[in-house]
Amino acid sequence: MAQLTQIKCTACRKGEPTLTDAEIATLQPQTPEWHIVERGSVKRLERVFTFADFREALAFTDRVGELAESEGHHPALLTEWGKVTVTWWTHKIKGLHRNDFIMAAKTDQLHAMKG
Repeated sequence: MAQLTQIKCTACRKGEPTLTDAEIATLQPQTPEWHIVERGSVKRLERVFTFADFREALAFTDRVGELAESEGHHPALLTEWGKVTVTWWTHKIKGLHRNDFIMAAKTDQLHAMKG
C-alpha cells in the first residue's frame, strides 16, 4: 500500500460509503497516534498535539489550515494554550473516508517538521 502522505485527496461525493471497519483497520497502522471517536453517531479521527506555548500551537494550526486548503479537505481545529486538537472526518458522507486518513498522516508529517 502506498504511503498515505504520498497520496492526494480525491473528490468525495455525497452518498459515497463510509469506510468499513476492515478498511479502517488497514489504514490505521499508518496513523497510530490517531483515535477513532464517535460524536453524534459519526466516526472521526482525532489527535491532540502538544506544544511549548500558545504561539507554537497557533503556528501549527496555521500550517494545518494551509494543508487543508491545498488538499480541499478541512478538519475541525481546537487551538488552546500548548495544544491543538485536530479532528478529521468527511462531512458529505457523515463519517470516515480514505481522505481523512491521508490528511491525518499528512498532519503527522507537518508536526514532525516542527517548522
